[in-house]
Amino acid sequence: MQILASEQGLDARLFHQAFISFRKYILEINTLNADLHIILSDICCGAGHIDDIFPYFMRHAKQIFPMLDCMDDLRKISDLRVPANWYPEARAIQRRVIFHSGPTNSGKTYHAIQRYLEAKSAIYCGPLKLLAHEIFEKSNTASVPCDLVTGEERTFVDLDGRQSSHVACTIEMCSVTTPYEVAVIDEIQMIKDPSRGWAWTRALLGLCAEEIHVCGEAAAINFITELMLTTGEEVEVRNYTRLTPFSISDRAVENLDNLKPGDCIVCFSKNDIYSVSRQVESRGLECAVIYGSLPPGTKLAQAKKFNDPDDPCKILVATDAIGMGLNLSIRRIIFNSLVKPSVNEKGEKEVATITTSQALQIAGRAGRFSSVFKEGEVTTMHHEDLPVLKEILNRPVDPVEVRDIFVSLSQVDGLYFVCNVEDFKFLADMIQHIPLNLRSRYVFCTAPINRKQPFVCISFLKFARQFSRDEPLTFNWVCRHVNWPLVPPKNIKDLVHLEAVHDVLDLYLWLSYRFMDMFPDANLVREIQQELDIIIQTGVRNITRLIRAAEAQVPEAVGPGLTSPSLRRARGSKAHPGTSPNMRPLGSSLGSRLVQEGLLTQELLQQLQKEWTKEQKQPTGVAKVSAGMATKNKKKKK
Repeated sequence: MQILASEQGLDARLFHQAFISFRKYILEINTLNADLHIILSDICCGAGHIDDIFPYFMRHAKQIFPMLDCMDDLRKISDLRVPANWYPEARAIQRRVIFHSGPTNSGKTYHAIQRYLEAKSAIYCGPLKLLAHEIFEKSNTASVPCDLVTGEERTFVDLDGRQSSHVACTIEMCSVTTPYEVAVIDEIQMIKDPSRGWAWTRALLGLCAEEIHVCGEAAAINFITELMLTTGEEVEVRNYTRLTPFSISDRAVENLDNLKPGDCIVCFSKNDIYSVSRQVESRGLECAVIYGSLPPGTKLAQAKKFNDPDDPCKILVATDAIGMGLNLSIRRIIFNSLVKPSVNEKGEKEVATITTSQALQIAGRAGRFSSVFKEGEVTTMHHEDLPVLKEILNRPVDPVEVRDIFVSLSQVDGLYFVCNVEDFKFLADMIQHIPLNLRSRYVFCTAPINRKQPFVCISFLKFARQFSRDEPLTFNWVCRHVNWPLVPPKNIKDLVHLEAVHDVLDLYLWLSYRFMDMFPDANLVREIQQELDIIIQTGVRNITRLIRAAEAQVPEAVGPGLTSPSLRRARGSKAHPGTSPNMRPLGSSLGSRLVQEGLLTQELLQQLQKEWTKEQKQPTGVAKVSAGMATKNKKKKK
C-alpha cells in the first residue's frame, strides 16, 4: 500500500498521517458506504486482496491532502533540470564567453573592465555594493556615462532619469531581458555559494550580451566550461599571473610590539577586532578598523585613512571583509587566527579552519600592484599557526564541485543545486500571522536582512504589520521607530545598535523600490542614512575609547585575548604572546560569556543576579525543592 501511495505523491510522512486518519475514519464512522463495506468483508473472508482497499484509501487521503490532486502540475513546476531554457532571449543569440582566470592582484578584472568601457553598451555585475560603486565611479570618471543599481539604490547620471548605456549593479539586480554588447560577471567562483549562488547562475545563463566576461579563480574553469555546454556556448580562457609577488614569512609576529607600518591584522570575529584594536592603540599606534557590518561609507573612510601616506594611521585591523571590494596599501597580512565561524548548508553554525581559497583571497591583499608596497608578506600572529598557514597556502585550490541537492519534489540536473532557503523560511515564519497577499508576502520574505540583529528583525516585523494595515511608512514614522536623531555612540553596544539602525534604513530603501506607494519617503530616509554613516564613522574613529567605556561597564565581558573563545578553549588557558600584561583575561563565568556574545545585556545580568540573591535568601517553589534536595544530599554524604 505504501509503495502504491508513493507513486501518487504520498511520501512516508504523509502516508503515515493518511493511514492513521483512514483507520480512525473506518473504526469510528457509524455507517460505511456499501461498496467499502463489501470490500472489507471480502478481505476479512479471504475473498479479496488488500490492494482492493487502495482506491478508497487514496480517496480519503485526497480529502485531507487536497494538493494530491495537482501533483502532476507541481512536478512540472518543480522540474528544474534545464535552467538554461528559462532564458529564451539569451538562447536566441550566440554569446561569446571569456573566462579571465587568475589569483588576486593579477589584473583579470582590469582587462574585463577595459572591454566594458570600450563597448557601446555594457553591464557590470559584482558581489558587493562597494564594487558596483567603484565601477560606477571609474566609468563616469572615464567619460563613459554609467548608472548604479543596487538593492537599495538607483542612481541615474542623466538628469532626466533616462537610462545610460552602461550600468554597474550588484549581481542580484542585473536585468536578463536588456540587450548589451558586453557583460562582466565578477567573482564567478561564488556560483557555488549555498545562499547567493543562484544570482551568478542566473546572470551566467540569462544575460543578453554578445560577450560575457567572467572573472574568477582558476578552480572554477572546468565547472563553467561544463555548464556552458548545456547552452551550446564555448568558453575562451585567458590566464593571468600575479603582478606583484608575496612571500610567507618564516617567523610569526608573536607580539604586537613587533608591528610595522602597512601591517594588517586579520581577525574572524568582531570581538577579536575590538580586542586587537584596543591593544594596538594602547601601544601608542593609531589603527583603522574594517569589518563586514560597517556601512560602505565608513569602510571607504577607514580605507582612505589607512592608505593616506600623510595620515599617522599605519595599522589596519580587519575581518576578511577586505578580501573583496577595497583597494588597500598593505605591506604585510597577519592572520590573528586561522579559524572562521560559518553557517553550513543546513543552517547550522560551525567553526572550521579557513580554506585555501579564503586564505589566498586574504593573503593576496598584501603588496598590491597599485599600492606603495610592490612586494607583500604573509604571516600569523601566533607561532603555532604559522606551519598550518604554510600548509593551507601550499594546497591546490579545491575545484568548484558539482553537487546534487534535492529539495522535496524539485528535480535538478547534476550541474545544479537548490539554494539554501533558510533565511526565506525564517522571514516567512516571522510574518505568517500577518495578513498579506501572496505577492507582498513573497517580496517581504526575499528581503536581505541580518537575522542575527534583533532590532533589524523587530523592524522587519513592524514594517510588515504597518504594510498589512495599508498604512504608508512615512519618514516621520521611521524617525519615531529608530528614535532619530541619533547621537554618537558612547560604547561598543551603542555602535552595534547604530549599525543595526543603518541596516533598518537599508531595508526601508530596498522595500521602497518594490512598494513605492507604501514606502514613499526614500529620499528623506537616504539623507538621514548618510548622516548616520558619518555618526558611525565618528564612532569607529574613536573605537578604542568605546571599548574602554565598555570595559569599564563590564570588566569581564570584553577580554583582550587575540583569539576567539572557541579557539582559546581548544588551545588551553595559557595566554598567547602579544597579550598585554595589564589587560584582564576573558571572564570564564557563564554570565560573562553570554554578555560578550551579545546574548545577554549587562542590565539583565545585574537583574538576574539580584533575583538569584533574593531566591537564595527566601527559597520558594522549585528553589525550595532544590534547597531541600541539597540538604538531603548532604545528609546522605554524612
